[in-house]
Amino acid sequence: MSMTNPFSNDAFGAIALTAAINILPNRYGKLEEINLMPARPVRLRQIAIEEHNGVLSLLPTAAVGSPGTVGKRGKRKIRSFIVPHIPHDDVVLPEEVQGIRAFGSESELSALSDVLALHLQSMRDKHAITLEHLRMGALKGVILDADGSTLYDLYAEFGITAKTINFQLDVDTTDVKAKCLELKRYLEDNLRGEFMTGVHVLVSAEFFDALTGHPKVEAAYERWQQGEALRTDMRKGFTFAGVEFQEYRGQATDPDGTVRRFIASGEGHAFPMGTSQTFATYFAPADFNESVNTMGQPLYAKQDARKFERGTDLHTQSNPLPMCHRPGVLVKLTAS
Repeated sequence: MSMTNPFSNDAFGAIALTAAINILPNRYGKLEEINLMPARPVRLRQIAIEEHNGVLSLLPTAAVGSPGTVGKRGKRKIRSFIVPHIPHDDVVLPEEVQGIRAFGSESELSALSDVLALHLQSMRDKHAITLEHLRMGALKGVILDADGSTLYDLYAEFGITAKTINFQLDVDTTDVKAKCLELKRYLEDNLRGEFMTGVHVLVSAEFFDALTGHPKVEAAYERWQQGEALRTDMRKGFTFAGVEFQEYRGQATDPDGTVRRFIASGEGHAFPMGTSQTFATYFAPADFNESVNTMGQPLYAKQDARKFERGTDLHTQSNPLPMCHRPGVLVKLTAS
């Protein structure tokens, strides 16, 4: 008498696993934590972005054969972007589910769910750090692949000049407050109808140390909120002249084993907070039969029995494209 594969239960179908992996907690990602680039699902794998007066906007998607949106040449620029496809596979081996084959019992389904959850959480974490890397690229205006190669250079695509402000923190007489005001005024001029609630800067450890150790800043830093700086770790956020600086130490290992820092030594990246249309992360649907022409989800998961049922293959994928619709508000800061 043959035994039925318990993974064939509907509880482990594509819809259930996709829901499960999206519910699992994201244990990595500063940009996810501050919700800078909220999710925007789309139906197609290819999207068109239009640039007009330095502002990028997503054109509406349509079914194949529908009339397309017409752009005015010379005044507006339209570019097509393929949403990156990021698959990741794993396997559940028979020994991991050994001893829990009391088929049909609730306890068995629960035990199998626990095994799957361990694998899905590990896979989810890898997708999370990958998405953080892509989002950090969008925050710099140049979206990079895992190996450091360029996926999309928003400045080059739309002919926008990147802005860099040298804070000259290696010079004791530098007026750091004036530099902060220069940054704020530049962002205000380039919002182009958008609004913001504040200016945030993610900086490397070297930039943060140079900033907080600068003579013009040090006194204010020590007095910050009546000695609060002496009681807590101010790397989580220090406000000076209305600009909040936060140390960012995100890094990951690329496919070649090289550790890549998301922010280079001595640099920082400034952006407006509280905007409504400036940042987004577009999620395209998976290349599954059941998900074609549906609204994309952040993550998808599916499982299938291996040949001769020697385990179960797990497949996850994400199809994200982080985007800054106003690259003019992205400012790179240098310490010297």
